Amino acid sequence: MDGPVRAAMLSTEELVRRLLENLGEDPAREGLLRTPERVARSLSELTQGRAQSVEEAVGGGVFQEDVSEMVVVKDVEFYSLCEHHMLPFFGRVHVAYIPDGRILGLSKIPRIVDVFSRRLQVQERMTVQIAEAIQDVVKPKGVGVVADASHLCMMMRGVQKQNSSTMTSCLLGSFRSDFRTRSEFLGLVRSIGR
Repeated sequence: MDGPVRAAMLSTEELVRRLLENLGEDPAREGLLRTPERVARSLSELTQGRAQSVEEAVGGGVFQEDVSEMVVVKDVEFYSLCEHHMLPFFGRVHVAYIPDGRILGLSKIPRIVDVFSRRLQVQERMTVQIAEAIQDVVKPKGVGVVADASHLCMMMRGVQKQNSSTMTSCLLGSFRSDFRTRSEFLGLVRSIGR
């Protein structure tokens, strides 16, 4: 059996054991004995979003409501793994939408964020996925999502810039087409922490 086929059949725990050996460590030493098991559980938890759907996360959390004012949920913390280096990136997502006869239970927005952040990911795609999911679920007049994150792949390795952060945005519907709506949302995001 050749290497790639054989590797595909190994458990995550065995792969971690081999990784430790490749790094020059002894997986049999006391401090590393349970590391393969811990890493396997950790990776499963950190990537659980790939096994979840938006529909499961939202459940019955969509309600008919005759409101049309902007709804903003700020500072939704998230943790994800960069798919390029498998190192964490983390930060906050700020979400807004303008209802068009339907509203989303407030707790469902962080759940949607988790569906897309808890997987191997890039911030740019995650931001768009969150916005598009909210658009699909409640069919609002518009959606705005801004994510602000620190990436350990930039902080611990490579350029090693500890104070850098990355901001991404996705604006759909009236958030894209109406300057006033966009300005109101982006003004609220800028005022965070002041």
